[in-house]
Amino acid sequence: MSLFSAAAVASAQDMGSVYPLIESLANARKGEYDMSFLHPRWKSPVEYRKEALKVATEALAFAPKRVPLRPEVVSTEDLGDVIREKVLFSTCEQFRVPAFVHLPKNRKGKIPAIVDLHSHGGWFVFGKEKVSAFAPGKMLPMLEKYHLENYEGRPTATEFARRGYAVLTIDAFPFGERRIVMADDMAKYGDDRSKYTAEVMQQLNQRCRTRESTIVKALAYAGTTWPGVVAWDDMRSVDYLESRPEVDASRIGSVGVSMGGYRSLMLCGLDPRIKAACVAGFMSTVKPMIRSHLDTHSFVHFIPHVHARMDLPDIAALRVPKPLLVLQCRKDGLFPLSGMEESVKKLEAVYRKAGAADAFSSRFYDVAHIFNLEMQNDAFAWFDRQLKGVQ
Repeated sequence: MSLFSAAAVASAQDMGSVYPLIESLANARKGEYDMSFLHPRWKSPVEYRKEALKVATEALAFAPKRVPLRPEVVSTEDLGDVIREKVLFSTCEQFRVPAFVHLPKNRKGKIPAIVDLHSHGGWFVFGKEKVSAFAPGKMLPMLEKYHLENYEGRPTATEFARRGYAVLTIDAFPFGERRIVMADDMAKYGDDRSKYTAEVMQQLNQRCRTRESTIVKALAYAGTTWPGVVAWDDMRSVDYLESRPEVDASRIGSVGVSMGGYRSLMLCGLDPRIKAACVAGFMSTVKPMIRSHLDTHSFVHFIPHVHARMDLPDIAALRVPKPLLVLQCRKDGLFPLSGMEESVKKLEAVYRKAGAADAFSSRFYDVAHIFNLEMQNDAFAWFDRQLKGVQ
């Protein structure tokens, strides 16, 4: 006699025969997560954040010494109406992080700022470049293709700067200049990525993809987590923006799509300095994802133990009553539609309970996984209202 039903095995795309067991474990928790603001025990957002933030940060398991930034401007490039600086700054004793700072040429006084968080997309050779335009004649064909497929040809960091924002985007670990480089890579390919052929880039991206589980194992033995490292670096990005003389530190926002949306979700929940946050293409309750939406995601999106007490929207809800915008793609194959819809309903309920219903906005678009021009325009208009006071 079989322990598993054929129907259950056939319907569970990622786990086959063990899915019913995992589903049973997930269903064993009855009612709302105890670290959701919707749980009856929570009356005040202030009280809730104090306790729930401890759960989230302990699960991330990365809180190193907050060392001085020691910022350094490496180079400056004129992109027409935008100046782009290549900078380095320290996020902890171990990490010296490469980043782009985009500044509008025609600025007066202190201006609002955006932490623009790049996506994953299976691309490790580039990080910060995913959201930045390049001067004419300097764009690599494969990067141009990435911009087209993920941002409908308009990378967001440069566009935000054109619209009057100071914009910072870092190489998340381990992307771009922080990617895994094996012993023979430098000898075979050199370190000038502009000279890599499409074939070489594909080979290197694939090699890095196969090392994701190795990163998780190594960081586990080091006593920390990959999501924890990424979240820490993103929070220290806010420190760097606050240090810039051009930036009004009271008007800092965060934005991203896909993994960038996940990073914006985490950053805006963990860091109260984010006044306004946009999460694009990354929001769902987690239980509906277990059936067939696990292998659509990177290891960086999985935080050990946290989902025993918090759902994914609950982490974003740590920021209630501060403004939050969630943009969803109805045909997004990375998430179950039921989970995306449920997450929005949950956040609406959270903001209503906090007496801040007007601070939460969401919209679905009838497209696949992307941050297209329509979505970007809606985000730009929303940030203008939140950070510039434009009506």
